[in-house]
Amino acid sequence: MKIKCGLGRRNIVPEVPISLAGYFNRRPWDTVLDDIEVRAVVLKSSGEYAAILQFDLLCVNHKLYKAVEKELRKADIKNISMKNMLVCATHTHTAPDINCDVNSEKFIKSAAKKAVEALVEAAGELTPGELFGGMAQDGRFIFNRRYWMKDGSVLTNPGKLNPNIVRPEGEIDPQIPMLAVKTDSGMVLLITSIVNHTDTIGGCGVSADWPGFMRRTLEAQMLPGAMVMPLIGASGNINHFDVASAGDQTSYSEPERIGKGYAATIMQMWDSLQPVEGKGLSVHCRKVKGKSREIDPAEIAEAEKIMAKYPDIDVDTPEAIRDLTSEDLAKGTPFALKYFANALLNQARDANKPEFLLTSIKFGSQAVIASLPSEPFVEIGLALRKSVFHDRLCLVSSHGNYNGGKGYGGGYIPNRWNYGRGGYETTPRSNGFGMNTADLLLSNWRKLAGKK
Repeated sequence: MKIKCGLGRRNIVPEVPISLAGYFNRRPWDTVLDDIEVRAVVLKSSGEYAAILQFDLLCVNHKLYKAVEKELRKADIKNISMKNMLVCATHTHTAPDINCDVNSEKFIKSAAKKAVEALVEAAGELTPGELFGGMAQDGRFIFNRRYWMKDGSVLTNPGKLNPNIVRPEGEIDPQIPMLAVKTDSGMVLLITSIVNHTDTIGGCGVSADWPGFMRRTLEAQMLPGAMVMPLIGASGNINHFDVASAGDQTSYSEPERIGKGYAATIMQMWDSLQPVEGKGLSVHCRKVKGKSREIDPAEIAEAEKIMAKYPDIDVDTPEAIRDLTSEDLAKGTPFALKYFANALLNQARDANKPEFLLTSIKFGSQAVIASLPSEPFVEIGLALRKSVFHDRLCLVSSHGNYNGGKGYGGGYIPNRWNYGRGGYETTPRSNGFGMNTADLLLSNWRKLAGKK
């Protein structure tokens, strides 16, 4: 397929005091381990346009999405609007918190302005080339992080070498679908979709995590100015922790190991990429109305009982939760119990109705990029790739398109059958969406997939 592409990028390392995202506790950033950025790609084929905007952030929430929309109206970029653009994030846990920090609004305004500057740059000069596609595979760095335990329950991150682990609860997805734009001189754009959580470092240093290492390694082997866009697939129940190993896997050496490992695997497949046949691209969007998380009266009663049992434990202030970890949740410490009980009661009182935006960018009849909101479990992405788009090369992009609308800064999207087993992803604190959300999204994707 003949295609033109334009590229733009801007550095979005924070310039204000702000906490990093993705944990229960506040983590004011104190150093920059490596740069984070916003990347823009504009594509044109047979007169039709599409754009992808990707932030090295935990998510694209409603406020950031609307800020980009406002800046885009001011810029008035010809042929590009929110209707033909996918806006997503890499889900790095070492980037500014755009949900709860006092400086979130200031950072969002700056990031949105830089994003549209990158879009203007991308739209300003389109390079002609040809679209290629293919598949790599690498399962070395991914594990389903929810485990069946000997007592019949499911735990998330139960700890390394835990003797009570029986087996993983679900699947993994080691496949890496890829799209590339090549010119006579070489590769100018590579888009990948990898299923892995972007949380390998910890601490208070700003970093793009393993996608940054992967991207920089690959771009060094491409044409000057070329771009890698590492879309993050459905990885809500996937991470890099090998519970059968005692080794430390939370350090700055981990993203380097994983990112460069993925880069080596991908480079081995470059020569096997095949031309994508067909003419033209098309963008289709569908808004989906969802339901808020159902909370049973028995759950409310149990939460109230826990709140009363630990009256002296403070779970409301940032200082109180500074040391809360997923291991505390697995152990069921009094603080963790009260923290989640308090979150359940807040959710029951303040529930919002979510709205999701699904976006597909189709390339002829052979390839598609398909969005999912927030943090969907791996089985949802597998169903999208292998059932809904079984006849196409499908790249899944999560953590974008305003993540559920107002009131939702994120949230896991488990399968219906994950509920009632355990693990914090199914709790109201971590998941404000209705229990049928996975089925709702897939049924709407089937409707959207039928459009040419």
